[in-house]
Amino acid sequence: MSCLALLALPLRLFNASAARRYLAWRSIFDEREILNLDPHQVRQAETQMKAADDAVTARVRETYQWLLVPTQASPQAGVSLTVMRITGSDALAVRASRKLKNDELLIVDFAPTMLRKAMDGVSLWRGDHVAVKQLIEDFAKYLCLPRLRGPEVLVRAIGEGVGRLTWSSETFGLADSWDEKKATYLGLRGGKPASVSVDSMGVLVKPETALRQLDAERPQESPELEPGEGDLSRRPGMEPPPEPGPRPRLLRRFHGSVALDANRLGRDAGRIAEEVVQHLTTQKNATVRLTLEIEAEVPEGAPDNIVRIVTENARTLKFRTHGFEEE
Repeated sequence: MSCLALLALPLRLFNASAARRYLAWRSIFDEREILNLDPHQVRQAETQMKAADDAVTARVRETYQWLLVPTQASPQAGVSLTVMRITGSDALAVRASRKLKNDELLIVDFAPTMLRKAMDGVSLWRGDHVAVKQLIEDFAKYLCLPRLRGPEVLVRAIGEGVGRLTWSSETFGLADSWDEKKATYLGLRGGKPASVSVDSMGVLVKPETALRQLDAERPQESPELEPGEGDLSRRPGMEPPPEPGPRPRLLRRFHGSVALDANRLGRDAGRIAEEVVQHLTTQKNATVRLTLEIEAEVPEGAPDNIVRIVTENARTLKFRTHGFEEE
């Protein structure tokens, strides 16, 4: 969704001679009858054409190795292009998508709390609510919003957010529709599992607005009892309530470690930041320190260009320690 990243072609790497060679041999092979070639010459032309085609394919992989990613910090800011290099031997689309996903520029798993943050930050609400279809259109249109792989990522985040027990403080409510004449939401719910589709006609509702309506719809509680009427401790023969127990312990320190999938680093790190780190950093006077450790084993030995790239990038990113070893 949003704008897709573009592939850039560095002209200094483009070798037109390989393409010309392929076209020349292709022309000879296609005109073999006109040129009156014998069987040996036909086989030679076909072999040379295939070799030239393989050379062009290999050089295209080396040539197209840059991504131009359009980004926008805010709706008022201009659009800028971020240049990123992609490496590897996989197909071009595979390498490009993997790079975007690892750098969280292409999101395949969107957390509900991040959706709420994006909605508040860019003000996607239309009053106290916003239609699901409108939200899908917004994420497909605006560069300042996270770039999602498709609308199914967004509706999955909506369903998870509505079903959360903490929806009233972290996400949103969901209604089947908004009745403008009665000024009320039909089928309003929050904290319960919800199935949302790309074609949904529902609307997301701000939690404070949803809570007001749900509280108004909730049955009234029974009137308060007279003093002493419902207090069993004051009735004859009843024991007084037990003394309160000891105060709970104050847990002042947390530590944890987790293994991350190198191929899904952006997704896993994002979920850890949302599900764990975010809750810790919101505590008063809390200090949270994070350290990323990388251990890689390359049985066949890392090639020189990989050693150079990784070492230079680690130095640029100010790694405390880094280096390659023989064993």
